[in-house]
Amino acid sequence: MLKDAKKDKQTATADGKLTRTLLDGIAPKETSNIITSNGITTEIYRPEWPIGPDQIRHIIHATLRAKAISAWHVHEYQTDTIFVTNGSIKLVLYDDRPESTTRGDVNVFLLSRLRPTLITIPPGIWHGLQNMENSDSSFINYFDRPYAYEDPDEWRLPLNTDKIPYRF
Repeated sequence: MLKDAKKDKQTATADGKLTRTLLDGIAPKETSNIITSNGITTEIYRPEWPIGPDQIRHIIHATLRAKAISAWHVHEYQTDTIFVTNGSIKLVLYDDRPESTTRGDVNVFLLSRLRPTLITIPPGIWHGLQNMENSDSSFINYFDRPYAYEDPDEWRLPLNTDKIPYRF
C-alpha cells in the first residue's frame, strides 16, 4: 500500500441506498422507471407519498444549458420539490435555519433520469444546481405556493459567496 492512501468509507448499502446524514427535513424519494412495450413511464407524484407539499400550487419545467450553474437561492415560505427529467444535475443544499439540528451542514445529490428521485427542499434551505452534462439538462419543480410576481419569495447570494461552505 502506498503511504498516505486512504481507505474509502461506505457510501451505499447492499440494496443500493446511500449512507449519509441528510439535512433536517430532506427526504429523497426514489421512484421507478417502468419499462413498457413502447417506452418508459415514471411516476413523479402521488399524494400518498411522504414527500412534497400537501397541495401543489405551481409547477415549472426548467432547462439548464450545458455545464450551467444556478446558485444560490432560498425561499422564506415556499417548499420546492425537484425531479430531473433529462440529463444529470448536481443539487447542493445548505442548511442555515437557526432552529435546525443540521444547521451549517451541506448535502450534495447527483440526480439523473436514470435513477429517478424526488427531492423536497423546505423553506430556509439554500440550494444551487449544476448541469453535469455537455448538453442541456432539465427538471420539473413543483411548489406549495404560486410564484408572486409582485413580491417574489426569492433570496439570492452570488455563486462564489463565502457564506456557504461549498464550491461548485
